[in-house]
Amino acid sequence: MDIPNKATKIELFSLKTPQMRAFHMSWFSFFLCFFAWFGIAPLMAIVREELGLTKEQIGNTIIASVAITIFARLVIGWLCDRIGPRISYTILLMIGSLPVMAIGLSHSYESFLLFRLGIGVIGASFVITQYHTSVMFAPNCVGTANATSAGWGNLGGGVTQMVMPLVFAGFVGLGYADAGAWRWAMVVAGAVCFMAGVAYFLFTTDLPNGNFKELRASGEHVSVEKGKGAFWLAVKDIRVWALFLIYAACFGIELTINNIAAIYYMDYFDLGLKTAGLVAGLFGLMNIFARTTGGFISDKFVRTGGLKGRVRWLFIALLVEGIALLFFSQMRVLALAIPAMVVFSMFVQMSEGATYSVVPFINKKALGAVSGIVGAGGNVGAVCAGFLFRSEQITYPQALMILGFLVTGFSFFTFFVRFSTADETEAAADFEAAMARRRAEHKERPRSPGLIPGLALLRPMDALRIYLGMALVVKGIYFIMNMAELETKLGTDMGETQNLIAWAVVFAHVVGGASLALGFVTRVSAGLNALILFGAVVVSMLGSGGTGTLLANVDFQFTFFVFFCLVLLVWRGAGPLSLDSWVLNETEKGLSPT
Repeated sequence: MDIPNKATKIELFSLKTPQMRAFHMSWFSFFLCFFAWFGIAPLMAIVREELGLTKEQIGNTIIASVAITIFARLVIGWLCDRIGPRISYTILLMIGSLPVMAIGLSHSYESFLLFRLGIGVIGASFVITQYHTSVMFAPNCVGTANATSAGWGNLGGGVTQMVMPLVFAGFVGLGYADAGAWRWAMVVAGAVCFMAGVAYFLFTTDLPNGNFKELRASGEHVSVEKGKGAFWLAVKDIRVWALFLIYAACFGIELTINNIAAIYYMDYFDLGLKTAGLVAGLFGLMNIFARTTGGFISDKFVRTGGLKGRVRWLFIALLVEGIALLFFSQMRVLALAIPAMVVFSMFVQMSEGATYSVVPFINKKALGAVSGIVGAGGNVGAVCAGFLFRSEQITYPQALMILGFLVTGFSFFTFFVRFSTADETEAAADFEAAMARRRAEHKERPRSPGLIPGLALLRPMDALRIYLGMALVVKGIYFIMNMAELETKLGTDMGETQNLIAWAVVFAHVVGGASLALGFVTRVSAGLNALILFGAVVVSMLGSGGTGTLLANVDFQFTFFVFFCLVLLVWRGAGPLSLDSWVLNETEKGLSPT
């Protein structure tokens, strides 16, 4: 399927082109779907108590929430090839929002199980997101586009862990009992999805040049083999099934962790509902940059290794994911479990980004079908993992260890993903054509000479940025371990506002700090943390008791120094050794002299 006018770059802050409108609408819609899909997970402790659910019954609901998505993803991939991503997404968002809102009608295990099954349909949104970005972006940046749209969408799984307990608390504050509060919280999540469906129809097009219906009528776009056989082309390809299993070992694991993380930290580390949700949310929040990084690295591997290079990176990412999961499963101290989970989460999501950097090149004649089958693999993995967590004989740590061994083994299925010489030649030609277009659109930018031999891209401010980012992550983990201390510093008479501020501090430090270390959306990350540090400076000043004491206040001096450094990073932005620079092609081959 040859599509003209694909974008050769990602302009994050633009909505002028149909490609960028599709990009932003697709990731945001997927974010809302993910938020609604797992909105009930952080509230399961409340639901468990009200409905009297056993561990096995909770496991069944987890399986139900991801099982139906297997079939939904197969159907939605086929539907994208037929009616296009625009109408497919509109239908899914509007219909999928209904069981999300209606789950509040549950008053027994059986009805709750059925509604969780229905909600799982909305998880098919991932396939449309990947389809839409695949047809909108050229080979030189499609891996990054796919990974970023999916990663930012998956972010909903982390945000819901943090936000839904607060929405629940908000309804409790309005006078609702716990039994009513969790129900109204889900109504809010579903209503937002319904409105997003209307917006998707109004603001996007199927392809860069227009919609399927008009383009087919004018003869500019012909459906895959006139609508016949696309699905079977995908089914007969062994590479599709290898990727099916690979995606089961990464996205299937993410779905599983999203479902059990909050209750895992409550049961095994004795955390409260809100703190457990905060810690569990960190797993999903790594999607801000981790999945993008996976796709971005894949786009770099293709330069020297071709399509084989993409597959090679996929193997590395998945292998490290399995090893990291094994380490996480053995953590029994919270201070070690959190950083282990963060590292594990990064490689889970990088593996997902690497997988869907390969998918667009498997079979262009059946892109929707391939996307649907591979996407369904993630849900099959989650269903299989769900049986481990529902067993009364297997503890959660034991189940995680088993999954770690399985993921490590599944990484070797990448050896079944092979490309012919003709495929490699065609992909190389498409890549060079996209880069030629890119060079024609941009002026060459000279590179300043390196300051240190062998580290031509490293600048002192970059070294400071990386150090600050890592230090902020460590500080954020410290705050999680000592939330009472943080809340005490903020004061004790602010009610729920105190919790919101405390969580914002942790979010800014852990996620913003990790983004700073990688140089991803550097100005935004630095600005977010600068606001937090400015508040800390004010708190230090108010607690100093006078200017004389202020000058001797070490906390104030250090906090102000960090604040000043962050302001400099907002002013300067990231240097060459950063994801920001590479995504913008400031150091890409062919755009600046080497």
